[in-house]
Amino acid sequence: MRLNAPVIALCLVAAAGAAAASEPHYGFGRPATPAEIAPWDIDVRADGQGLPPGSGSVKQGGEIFAAQCEACHVAGGTKALAPSLDVLVGGRALLDAPNPIKTIGNYWPFATTVFDYIRRAMPFPAPQSLSADEVYALTAWLLYRNGVIAEDTVLDAATLTQIRMPNRGGFIDRDDWRTPKP
Repeated sequence: MRLNAPVIALCLVAAAGAAAASEPHYGFGRPATPAEIAPWDIDVRADGQGLPPGSGSVKQGGEIFAAQCEACHVAGGTKALAPSLDVLVGGRALLDAPNPIKTIGNYWPFATTVFDYIRRAMPFPAPQSLSADEVYALTAWLLYRNGVIAEDTVLDAATLTQIRMPNRGGFIDRDDWRTPKP
């Protein structure tokens, strides 16, 4: 009689799953409460759905960047303290280079994504510690520094969604038959 390897593997996986489900709990840990989950329940979409109330100016963003961000993203965001950190500003003409520097101004397709990333993950030592107003201001400053918006711009949920990023169409393969044609 020949053994069928896929059938045996499936039986072993099923047995392991049944065993794991019946394992005892060891008296530590607990399910997270809704209040503990709420700060991580962030869902800002490309169309702006999920953006919180608030606003921030380019000027305010520059002050916040100097206080909260410049330790890692040095020289106003044009350099990074370490190779693992992102350069945030510049590189506009370098996207077609063999090893492009991908910055907010030349790579990111949506301004709402910049907001979302800052809100979720920055500043590195204390993610999610910035208010919505501070995140709008930082986003405004970074977009201004990348030549995307004017210096007098104030961002909020309505104005942020109106911004058209320079590389917005860069993630579409125009020769792909699945890509809708304009």
